[in-house]
Amino acid sequence: MAQKKSILIIDDHPLFREGLKAIIDRDSRFEVAGEAGSAREGFRMAKELKPDLVLLDLSLPDRSGIELAREIRSLFPDIRILIVSMHSKIDYISDAFQAGATGYLVKESAAQSLLEGLENVSKGAYFLDSSVSQQVVKRLIESPTKEAKITNAAYSTLTPREQEVMRLISEGLSTKQVGKKLFISPKTVENHRSNIMNKLDIHSIHELVRYAAKLGLIDVDLWKG
Repeated sequence: MAQKKSILIIDDHPLFREGLKAIIDRDSRFEVAGEAGSAREGFRMAKELKPDLVLLDLSLPDRSGIELAREIRSLFPDIRILIVSMHSKIDYISDAFQAGATGYLVKESAAQSLLEGLENVSKGAYFLDSSVSQQVVKRLIESPTKEAKITNAAYSTLTPREQEVMRLISEGLSTKQVGKKLFISPKTVENHRSNIMNKLDIHSIHELVRYAAKLGLIDVDLWKG
């Protein structure tokens, strides 16, 4: 019988980690060797466990998952990384593959596509849970400058978590709804919103929505009517 592929889960949402483990436990090819809720702890465990695969969120409380992916792959090039993120925009996907990940899964698709993603990544193939082909992913790596990216200097100062909060607020979610979706308190959401507006020099939700629409972060049709 083939040896199971070991997996390290790095995600700051305990409930989501439990969901991933429940899916993985149903498959005899994989096993969860460890889990971490921060980049610092995740990197320590990667060095200690040397897993075959890492399931990695982009939005961690202490560092960007992109930076962590790059660091893990630099030190352990044989470790395969599957990003599991709520972000589905091309700039995040491009950055993830350039950092050394070979798979990208949107969290909403995890229940249906996680095992398929793990299978592909464990074999050294690219995986993307959309219609984007492997040829397109290769072009993202080889010619990143040709891809559309968010280049606004102010936006780039936001942390990944602040970018998440900004997008959800711009889509019309309330403070309570944002907190529930991200597994954080309403007070934390308010703190993030305050930081976002200060960094962007924005003074109202309507300005924030216009800014997000200009960057292509949201569908402006959501706000028509």
